[in-house]
Amino acid sequence: MCTTIAEKVPLTGSGKGASGWFDLTDLYVGYDHPFHAPHEHALSLSFVNEVAGERVAVELDRANARLLADRILAALALADRVEDPDDESSRLAMQGDVRSSARCRHRR
Repeated sequence: MCTTIAEKVPLTGSGKGASGWFDLTDLYVGYDHPFHAPHEHALSLSFVNEVAGERVAVELDRANARLLADRILAALALADRVEDPDDESSRLAMQGDVRSSARCRHRR
């Protein structure tokens, strides 16, 4: 059974495709029969720049899609507490809990 669940969301960011990094302009989110994943249905995420013809796609089963969504929200909650310049006590309290990459790169 086809679900026909699909949505296009404008967004900005960067994606890395076959030809390297590109600017993102849209995200297609859907839940239907996957093209490649071995599931009856999957959550499909397509990060695209239609003008440049670039695309990065992901297909996940519902459990892994929920895990991804949970980890995204958890990382953003930590980021909010770390990045909030008005809440020094929250930032200091989080220092022991923040998991960061050993390869922290700062851009200017």
